[in-house]
Amino acid sequence: MKIMQSSILRVGLVSLKSSSISYIQDPFPLPCMGCWHRKLPSCQIFLTQKLHLPDQLASIYKNVVATDTSPKQLEFAAKLPSIRYQCTSPSMSMAELQDNIGSESIFDLVTIAQAMHWFDLPTFYQQVKWVLKKPNGVIAAWCYTVPEVNPTVDSLFNRFYTIDAGPYWISPRALVDQKYETIDFPFEPVDGLEHNGPFRFTSEKVMDLEGYFTYLRSWSAYQTAKEKGVELLTQNVLEDFKRAWNEDGKFQKTISFPIYLRIGKVGSSS
Repeated sequence: MKIMQSSILRVGLVSLKSSSISYIQDPFPLPCMGCWHRKLPSCQIFLTQKLHLPDQLASIYKNVVATDTSPKQLEFAAKLPSIRYQCTSPSMSMAELQDNIGSESIFDLVTIAQAMHWFDLPTFYQQVKWVLKKPNGVIAAWCYTVPEVNPTVDSLFNRFYTIDAGPYWISPRALVDQKYETIDFPFEPVDGLEHNGPFRFTSEKVMDLEGYFTYLRSWSAYQTAKEKGVELLTQNVLEDFKRAWNEDGKFQKTISFPIYLRIGKVGSSS
């Protein structure tokens, strides 16, 4: 099976604290599971992520259930006939899962974008295995790591990310830094693949310096520092980034976001 590097599915930059989300209306593309639409033309999809779903996704899948713990976040989502949005509690019981999401073995695909490292994985995987069809129901989870601009900006960014912001990241972020290589993922490889990932993709977005600063301010680490009375983007830091950004004379730059995908099927033993 060939994994498509598509930009059909778009996810907003988010800042997470517990179950609250700050949405920034500047989404960038992430890989899409559209490669399954040929095998599953009438499939049902369960999306557990913070997202904006464009028209293309709804045109591929017949039935989509998209969840979030924040009613405000769901207000931003596109209203499309094939998508049902459901606000769920941060700790959803099996009874709530059945009442609000669906019955056992009903979904063909569960996807999670830039969020699985925050989950109680044993509980979540129990629910995933319950809702997915056996044996070929698919779970796909991906994260994006730090952006890549050019050596000058990236050198400054790496110091800011690890030294300045480092104390304010909470432990689940380490799973993203490790590209989801170490995250528990007890699922079989899908047909045609020898392992369940991570598989690397690259997403590109054109940004100016202000857009870059907006991205930095979207971090949970930045928000945590602010709550503690610490401004990470001090005037000196802003000036350093400005000099590095303008060094090549290009005010807009193409920024690459490495994306890492874990994908597997539930199997018959679950």
